[in-house]
Amino acid sequence: MDLRITEIFLSIQGESSHAGRPCSFVRLTGCPMRCVWCDSEYTFTGGERKSFDAILQMLSQFGCNLVEVTGGEPLAQKNVFPFITGVCDEGYEVLVETGGYISIEDVDARATIILDIKCPASGESARNHWPNLERLRPEMDEVKFVIADIQDWEFAKEIIKKFDLSSRAKEILISPIYGMPDLSEIAEAVAASGLTVRFNLQLHKYIWGADVRGV
Repeated sequence: MDLRITEIFLSIQGESSHAGRPCSFVRLTGCPMRCVWCDSEYTFTGGERKSFDAILQMLSQFGCNLVEVTGGEPLAQKNVFPFITGVCDEGYEVLVETGGYISIEDVDARATIILDIKCPASGESARNHWPNLERLRPEMDEVKFVIADIQDWEFAKEIIKKFDLSSRAKEILISPIYGMPDLSEIAEAVAASGLTVRFNLQLHKYIWGADVRGV
């Protein structure tokens, strides 16, 4: 079996509660969404087909136990589900970062889900697959809101309360887009909210810049 891959690389985890940890990334090609602020449009097309064995061999050469499967939208390729199981079978700690449009039901239970809930400024909030929130496991899964403005933050607060995400997810990540001019406004609003959330900057972009691939 194989997958269409944009890139495989070793770096530092830039987001989530795992930020700062060394991490191997398997970035799949293709995405059904077109978020306005997307920072990985280069994954929409192209890529190279690689067998599961070839991918696992590359991961073994990195010597890193943490692996993230991402995209694009990784769950858009059907073969990703047995691949995730295969990576788990090899004993890796696995993170799956998904845009939330596709059901997470068939993801191997040993993998941690990082579920992106689309806010209005993304242009894709109508496509959130809400049943995914019922599948989150409070002992390990995380949800992420990418915030482009204060209206997105208000939307995130509503969703957190409506779906009781504080009890459904291990972490709630508030992730402003890189370079937003009113970052302090969002930070102050988060601080004053009384919600149990994590303000989450994209660490890798502050280290290597916004347009650098393979980091």
